[in-house]
Amino acid sequence: MNSEKVYAMRFDKIYPLLVSKAEKKGRTKEEVDEIICWLTGYRAEEIEAAVQNSVAYGDFFQNAPNPNPNRKLIKGSICGVRVEDIDEPLMQEIRYLDKLVDELSKGKTMQTILRK
Repeated sequence: MNSEKVYAMRFDKIYPLLVSKAEKKGRTKEEVDEIICWLTGYRAEEIEAAVQNSVAYGDFFQNAPNPNPNRKLIKGSICGVRVEDIDEPLMQEIRYLDKLVDELSKGKTMQTILRK
């Protein structure tokens, strides 16, 4: 799938998939929200507003109010691609979230996931 298609996807379609992935492994929506808040600087109510307003996935990340500087510490593979090697900044931001939710689903502690 090309980048433009990913950026145009609606956040209200992606967000439930992220939550479902976590919940299938015994984690919670609140933990997914905590990860998103940590990564982007959004507050929980702003995440909900993005869902309600069908914000484009790319816009959700481009308009992030306070991207966490520690997000650059996120390393590893997602879908066979190392997140630290992604050249396109917006796609890298999206893949950071994928990686963090993947770590959550694999049972890592929130302290580890949030690079504390």
